[in-house]
Amino acid sequence: MSETVPSIALQLYSLRAELEEDFEGVVREVAAAGYAGVEPFGYPYRDAAAEGQLFRELGLQVPSFHAAISAGEDTEKVIEAARIVGTRRIIVAGIGRGEAWDTRSKIEANCALINESAASAAAAGIELGYHNHWWEFDTVVDGQPVWRHMLNLLDEDVFFQIDTYWAQVGGADVVSVLSELGTRNQVLHVKDGPADDPHSDMVAVGSGVMDWEAIFAVSDVDWVVVELDRCATDMLQAVRDSCTWLSGEGYARGSS
Repeated sequence: MSETVPSIALQLYSLRAELEEDFEGVVREVAAAGYAGVEPFGYPYRDAAAEGQLFRELGLQVPSFHAAISAGEDTEKVIEAARIVGTRRIIVAGIGRGEAWDTRSKIEANCALINESAASAAAAGIELGYHNHWWEFDTVVDGQPVWRHMLNLLDEDVFFQIDTYWAQVGGADVVSVLSELGTRNQVLHVKDGPADDPHSDMVAVGSGVMDWEAIFAVSDVDWVVVELDRCATDMLQAVRDSCTWLSGEGYARGSS
């Protein structure tokens, strides 16, 4: 584990429904909850200038953002959005589902697109990474899960953003995955719940089955990003509780 305690950000996708109703008000709630940063999503199809201005006003850092970059043609627009919103990391939020990765040729084509986008980003001084779901772990091709093929096919400067919960849902040993990736996993995604099925409701981080003590013991990142896809309880409260728990346990630090 890094000697430096990582900071806590929120993946704003967690509050997507609430943001549709009142973007500024909800982001202010996130800042008030103690988050040091946010990880926005959906670029280039969002107003990066207005959102970036709000984040700066509230003192929220943007360690990375999720972008629709996988098709290739949006790369330059996404790079410009990164400059405007103030981040040096672009993260591909995923490409399709398991059926998009279930043959060697599909894996090679997907990785080629990611590598091409990463080269364009690097030319602008920006890093590009990939965020996993469960299917990169439970989809097996030629005897190996997809993520292992990705390790071989992606350029070394393409980093990973391991979503710890999805990796466990996909059947992976999360601690082993993080140990193997080392510093190539630059930003850690955390969510919690029963980890039994992709469609199960999630809970505030620290309230589910994830072994955070073991996970953080091998994690070496500067940012931990909370992302809850769905909750049976109030999402904003679960977001608040996640930040409070992570900082209270000393796994990561918020804004205060």
